[in-house]
Order: sequence, then C-alpha cells, then structure tokens
Amino acid sequence: MPIAVPSPPEPELTLPLDVVAYIVERAKEFDAKEADSDPDSGSNATDDGDADVLEDKPGDLVQRELVDYINVLNIDQQIELVALVWLGRGTYDIEEWEEAKATARQEHNKRTGEYLSGIPLLGDYLEEGLDAFGESIVDMDDTRDTAPDTDKA
Repeated sequence: MPIAVPSPPEPELTLPLDVVAYIVERAKEFDAKEADSDPDSGSNATDDGDADVLEDKPGDLVQRELVDYINVLNIDQQIELVALVWLGRGTYDIEEWEEAKATARQEHNKRTGEYLSGIPLLGDYLEEGLDAFGESIVDMDDTRDTAPDTDKA
C-alpha cells in the first residue's frame, strides 16, 4: 500500500490588502513622474501649465511618503512586501513563496522603503504578485456592488 505524502501548505499572504493598495497607488503616482525637463525653471507654475508637478525632483513628496509608509511597516510586513514584489516581477513563483520570504528576511535592512521605491514599475509588480495569490485591488472609490444594469430602460 503506497504511503500518502502530505501536500505542502498553500502559500498565504498575511499582508493586508489595504496596505498593498496604498503602496500601489503611491508607487504608480511616483512612476508617472518624468525626469526634470526644465532644471532652470524659475517661472510661474501657472505659466508652465503646472508641468513641474509631474517632474521627478530631489526630495519629491510622493516618494518620501512612499518610503516613510513602507519603513514604518513592521518587519514581517516589509519582508512580505519585498517577497511580493519579487513574485510579481518573476524572480520567484507562487510555489517558491516561502523561499522568497526567507531570502527577503536574510536581506532585510533599514532601507526597505528606499529599495522598493527605487524599483521601476513597483505598483505593477505588486499587482502581479497579488494576482499570483488570486487577489486583486478593488477601487475603493467605486461603491457599486455589481456591474451597472444595462437592461434598465
């Protein structure tokens, strides 16, 4: 009689979705910025069409907010966040979740926010990582319970 080998436990994401959603939102806002196209700008922002607001400048408040938010997460949350990014960019797959977390734990330091905010497409990688868990971020501003009913006249 063959011996049944227990299957490994399903990977579990304990990082709250609202935390990931906030980081995704901030990361995408930061990614939308472009390099400083007018470094000598001294003119009125209104005259420039407020274009400078979309430029990546040293000390950017969006980046600072993102870094600070990540850095105040507890260590376990920071580790899962890094592992989720690695999962989303394809460094690991869902079957390697525990290994990804173990590597993130080994490499953890006090600069997690700086590390993650320096990754282009951070928000996209986090969403891809969530997708591997069968999770997604819902637009919290959308208060509809279901899709609009198109049958009503």
